[in-house]
Amino acid sequence: MRGVLGGLVGLVGLSAVAGLLVTASVTPVLAMTGVAGTQALTLFDNLPENLNPGTPMEQSTIYATAPDGTAVELASFYEQNRVPVKYDQVAPVLYDAILSSEDKNFYSHGGVNVGATVKALVDNVRGTSSRGASTISQQFVKNVLIQQCEQDVDTTSETYSEELQQCWLDATNAVGSKGIERKLQEMRYAIQIEKDFSKNDILLGYLNIANFGGTVYGIESAANYYFSTTAANLTVAQAATLAGIVQNPNTFRIDKPEAGTGTNAEGVATNTAADGYAETADRRNYVLGRMLADGKITQAQYDEAKASVIEPLINPPTQGCAAAGRNAYFCQYVKSIIETDESFGETLQDRRDLLRRGGLKIYTTLDFRIQDPATQAMADIAPTSYGAYFGAAGTSIQVGTGRILSMTQNTLFSETVTDNPDYTSLVFAGDKKHGDSVGFPVGSTYKLFTLIDWLEKGHSVNERVNGALSTNMKFTAAACGGGTMTANTKEIGNFNSQNGYTGTVMNFTAQSLNSGFFAMASKLDLCDINKVADRMGVTLATGEKTYEDNVPFNVLGSKNISPLAMANAYATVASGGTYCTPRAIDKVVGADGKDRELPAASCTAGVISPEVAATAAYALQGVMASGGTGRDANPNDGTPLIGKTGTHNTYGTMMIESSTQVATAVWVGRSQGQENIYRQRYNGRELNLMRYPLAEITQRAANAAYGGDAFPPPSQDLIKVVLTQVPSVVGMTIDAAKATLEGAGFVFSQSGEVNSDLAPGLVALQDPSGQAPAGATITVSTSNGQGTTVPANLAGMSKAQAQAALIAAGFTTISPDPSCNPGSAVVTSSDPAPGTAASKSTPVSFTCQ
Repeated sequence: MRGVLGGLVGLVGLSAVAGLLVTASVTPVLAMTGVAGTQALTLFDNLPENLNPGTPMEQSTIYATAPDGTAVELASFYEQNRVPVKYDQVAPVLYDAILSSEDKNFYSHGGVNVGATVKALVDNVRGTSSRGASTISQQFVKNVLIQQCEQDVDTTSETYSEELQQCWLDATNAVGSKGIERKLQEMRYAIQIEKDFSKNDILLGYLNIANFGGTVYGIESAANYYFSTTAANLTVAQAATLAGIVQNPNTFRIDKPEAGTGTNAEGVATNTAADGYAETADRRNYVLGRMLADGKITQAQYDEAKASVIEPLINPPTQGCAAAGRNAYFCQYVKSIIETDESFGETLQDRRDLLRRGGLKIYTTLDFRIQDPATQAMADIAPTSYGAYFGAAGTSIQVGTGRILSMTQNTLFSETVTDNPDYTSLVFAGDKKHGDSVGFPVGSTYKLFTLIDWLEKGHSVNERVNGALSTNMKFTAAACGGGTMTANTKEIGNFNSQNGYTGTVMNFTAQSLNSGFFAMASKLDLCDINKVADRMGVTLATGEKTYEDNVPFNVLGSKNISPLAMANAYATVASGGTYCTPRAIDKVVGADGKDRELPAASCTAGVISPEVAATAAYALQGVMASGGTGRDANPNDGTPLIGKTGTHNTYGTMMIESSTQVATAVWVGRSQGQENIYRQRYNGRELNLMRYPLAEITQRAANAAYGGDAFPPPSQDLIKVVLTQVPSVVGMTIDAAKATLEGAGFVFSQSGEVNSDLAPGLVALQDPSGQAPAGATITVSTSNGQGTTVPANLAGMSKAQAQAALIAAGFTTISPDPSCNPGSAVVTSSDPAPGTAASKSTPVSFTCQ
């Protein structure tokens, strides 16, 4: 009957005839279970006939791209450790081993071995055996059904493991009428798939889906796990061993050298390394014997393989981001995207199941040209074990695309929650959604948004502002209905405890003068400043808007924000005002080989105008120059850079820098708590200064890989020197003059006395007068009361008249020339000349005619 069915189905494809023969063959067996004859004749036809093998659970893999363009695996995620292979990626000797031991007539039958199946059914009914006696086609069907059952199990169920086990039991160990129905279903599906698929496809499908013990599925994973090789490179002995294992995976597996897979009557473990994996060896030798009998191997090959000792070379599979080593935190960031973005599933559980079952190939943006130097610098510079939750993180993002090129961290990656601060799965560079981090106060790097708002309001970077610390500085947040508030900015102070000064915004930016930026913000609106941050893609790390709470100290970066968001804000400036959504994934290929939809990402031009962006970059370049606070992070490799430093109190620091191609942000501080990192050293370097070499090394690598052009020139309107009218204070008291000038935004300065006919102590001279740059220093001099003026009308007077006029003007030394003695003589000239200002003690002479 086997031959008849094989001919009919295999050569003609008459499934109706095959069904009739199968039903007729099993009817006596059905009768043994009490199934009536009429039922027996229709049972086969009533079973579903179409089986879609679908895609088995496959591991998903995250890749980076090496400089030569090849994909480099970072980590994999799986429920079943399976790596599908193509037909030509399996050694022919493995096919021979499987077919000789499991189904030597595979290429000639039509999918069902009726005779062997009927015998198995009889044994099942009698309860004397639960063997399958199945063809490869039927075994493929059985595994597909198991897989479909397992995929339908709710992964969140408390009985998940038990339900998975039941899928296996239902498909393999059912007896009685259930067993018969299962076998009939296998047979019907096997007949169907023989029509729908080629023999090679069925054989390969079976080898890709079959279990090889534990969570090892598929021939490629089995070869790698048990022998640290590939399916294409299996030896005769290895192929026979794996062909033996698949027959009864959890009995013949060879990864339990001490525990074994069973026990003998004395309770001693069996199938162990000590007994040479005896049960597996027996099965292997059986396979070798079948191969020899079928002419698939020579006697010499048989003898050599049989004589060999089973020596597994176990290569334990690792899954999860811990396998990514130094790249684990970038991997975790990517994983969080898969688990949170609805393009990968409607629910969190759907997305997690897809990652562990869906066979995704996830190609990321990570660039080893930057990542490798950055991770090495992190390992060399930032200590993992320094106690008190000392942390460091860095990230680089491509300007104009938002592609995340590197992501590093000093801690050790672990999914397991622990009290040891050296271990964490939190991605410090990310936020709550992507990395489960709540961010950090970013310090003065947040001053960028005050600078942008300043420029957008039409102010110049060369405008002078009184940047002295103030006790009661006034601020507004009217744009959010916040009204007016005051702040004692002296509580914050400036670096090195300086009191501040009147200077330009260029100076304040390069030197990161807190009081200068407070003074700028007092002329703006706090809500507008925070809305600039929002517009440039910056939110709190927990997702809230930056402008939902507005207080003066926001100006100095008091809000918790992710380093990645801040790096991208500076990339927006470097791009000329185009904001791009940060993205870590370039492409995702599904198990079907087709590209999947990616998370939404876009670039938006004009988030800030090109003129404002260029002028902000002009000011920020001063930070990286020799007099700027970021000079120690400048690689000085010829690539133009913008940048900004940031410090929050004594426990957090940042350094951000960017070329026109890549922006880098580094944070160093306490991930928890507020213990001081200043005046503490590791390997001779202060903790708070580690941000500089970490950023410098990373940016140097970015510059080498991507280059960088000159930044566009600033807007002339935004760098002009602004002149304003200086109020005249001549004749005022010193106090009145000081109040008038400072009220007008100028800096008051006093410089001694001058000759003046004004009362002593009154302002007699100011410099400059008329117009001066806003915030300029106006120097005043007071009168000494000794000033007077040679009468302007002295010429033409008589000698007596001239002397009287000079005496009236206050001069004490008067010398008429003898030419003035005649009574008719009149004054023609004087020294000093008429109208000249002079001290009262100045000698005055005059001549007559």
